[in-house]
Amino acid sequence: MDRLSNQTLDRLGQPVPGYDRAALRPGILHFGVGNFFRAHQAAYLDRLMNMGLAQDFAIIGAGVMPGDARMRDTLAAQDYLYTLVEQSAERSDARVLGPIVDYIAPGDPARVVATLADPAIRIVALTITEGGYFIDAATGHFDRAHPAIAADAASPDAPRTVFGLIVAGLKARRAAGHAPFTVMCCDNIPHNGKVTCEAVAGTARLSDPELADWILANVAFPNAMVDRITPATSDRERRMVREDFGIADDAPVFCEDFIQWVLEDNFPAGRPPLEKAGVEFVVDVTPWELMKIRILNGGHAVIAYPAGLLDIHFVHEAMQDAQVRAFLEKIEADEIIPAVPPVPGTDLGAYFAKVAERCANPKIGDTVRRLCLDGSNRQPKFIVPTIAHRLERGLPVDGLALESALWCRYCAGTTDSGAVIEPNDPDWDKLVQVAQAARTDPAAWLDMAEIYGATGRDPRFAEPFARWLAMLWDRGTRATLDAYLKG
Repeated sequence: MDRLSNQTLDRLGQPVPGYDRAALRPGILHFGVGNFFRAHQAAYLDRLMNMGLAQDFAIIGAGVMPGDARMRDTLAAQDYLYTLVEQSAERSDARVLGPIVDYIAPGDPARVVATLADPAIRIVALTITEGGYFIDAATGHFDRAHPAIAADAASPDAPRTVFGLIVAGLKARRAAGHAPFTVMCCDNIPHNGKVTCEAVAGTARLSDPELADWILANVAFPNAMVDRITPATSDRERRMVREDFGIADDAPVFCEDFIQWVLEDNFPAGRPPLEKAGVEFVVDVTPWELMKIRILNGGHAVIAYPAGLLDIHFVHEAMQDAQVRAFLEKIEADEIIPAVPPVPGTDLGAYFAKVAERCANPKIGDTVRRLCLDGSNRQPKFIVPTIAHRLERGLPVDGLALESALWCRYCAGTTDSGAVIEPNDPDWDKLVQVAQAARTDPAAWLDMAEIYGATGRDPRFAEPFARWLAMLWDRGTRATLDAYLKG
């Protein structure tokens, strides 16, 4: 079987790009070419290109982290083509996508800056994970003192972070008299455009305050809500693409058939006609953002930690577990959905029902471990704000306190069966130490100000957290879930 490439496209039995890839012209530089980006933003671009549109908005990828080199080399070997497999519970459909035309390997900042300076690049997009924005959880703002940011400030002409590179690119465009590009964040962060603006301008201010002021006055940072469940690719997925679809692809992407992108229309330098591919443009993305982050992302955390402690491997298996599913449904109905403001044209109950349906899709193969990943970055964004919202209104947080206790118990490093949990967070060693101390002193966990801020000191949250954590250690996850579900 031939490797996927431009030369083998005409021999595939699956849908392939219906456009001339050689005629595409770059218009977007994207940091963070991972599975989600390739299943989401790149998929929208491919759809447009197959309509004969957006031919001047092809994508150049840019790697910053050392681990990006492997993805770059893999995609380069197959002419930046890859297979997208969209899966419902009933069927799987594969198609080959081709909107990526180049990928700058990590370790070449000069080339990244030169590309950013090119006036043909009108959008700079990011999917660098929730933890990539140097947010100080205690303040909720950009951490200018972070060593990586301080290093870029000391050597602004040799940047190493995404934000230092963007600043250098904007500086070069300004010097050349070119209009700035739009910076489009597509990560799951509340007010992600605003957060990105603060990081870019904050990085610039450390070395060039005048440039920072120019960025704030001239560069657009639209907020966005993005959604598509996209698990990691393993040998299992590569084998399935070969056996089920006849494609030798070393970098396929599997995802659900659901996709959503709600975006503020703020692109002074121009943009593709994404509305023709299904993107919803709105004046203020905040209602959709809160709905998704609290109901879907918060719901993922609710599923993750009890399932992880019960040694459940796949998310759809967790949804088949009567206790885990009932826990999700109760905490969503009682505490999470009531904390979500109205969303135009959307029934929140129906939205959650769709979320539950998506999580139960057995074709996706999404893992509980992936949902448990990086809680130190996800909990302050997806769970703690809902707790704070309810406490501000004098409402109980019993279920969310249990979710927090489950995360703490998970971070102690073993499941209920005694199986060792492999490191699953950038701060894993610290979390394990604190979680084990919290077994006898629950306040040790809630004292992590970078996670909980002032919320951890509120007795209306701290008391049920301590009670649930003690029960988890004494009686186990099953008995604790049963106690919660029985009220």
